[in-house]
Amino acid sequence: MESNNYWNGTIHIRKEVSELFPDMVIAYLEGNIKNSPGNPELWKLLMVRSEEISGLMDEESIRRVEGISAGKQAYRHLGKDPNRYRLSAEALMRRVVKSKGLYPISTAVDALNLVSLSTGITIGGFDAQQVKGDIELGIGLPGEEFIAIGRGPLNVENLPVYRDQLGAIGNPTSDSERTQINISTTQILMLITGFYGKKGIDPVLDQLESLLTQFCDCTQCKTGIIGNI
Repeated sequence: MESNNYWNGTIHIRKEVSELFPDMVIAYLEGNIKNSPGNPELWKLLMVRSEEISGLMDEESIRRVEGISAGKQAYRHLGKDPNRYRLSAEALMRRVVKSKGLYPISTAVDALNLVSLSTGITIGGFDAQQVKGDIELGIGLPGEEFIAIGRGPLNVENLPVYRDQLGAIGNPTSDSERTQINISTTQILMLITGFYGKKGIDPVLDQLESLLTQFCDCTQCKTGIIGNI
């Protein structure tokens, strides 16, 4: 994986994971951005998609979305209850169908959320300057420390967990506070976990890159897929 001016690590899948999921891939997007508190045009697109989901979907149909169904299957394979530790894309869609409403976070995160709502694919979003060294995807350990954004300590035992040299930074249920994207973020790294291969991932990367380029002026934007492709 090529690097740009700041984060210059690589991404690896640990053997313990690849043995369980031999077709697994990790898709990535990295680039330099100009983040902002929000963008009215992007927010309008997000609201249109939310209204579509509210009108067409319920909790049962959300579970049948291909990306969500595959992720829940993977969680069960790892011995984790996917209805207690929901994939972030599923949690986002459920929030919409339950009319709990969404709120702007930042332009980069809103773009990520729009792609997740449009595709059902969970995307991890990181401030790349806060990521230290190489990234490995492994399996969460008993008692492993993880402070999830907006929810505090999260039990990541048996979850698929991304780690840098300082510890866990994300999983398909939540990203960590330490590496979260904020208004001052100027370099992003976004990760997609394809437990059963790359099917459907390329269009997600394309949509993500397009939105980030349009609304966050993403430059040196690079995408790729790591694994058995």
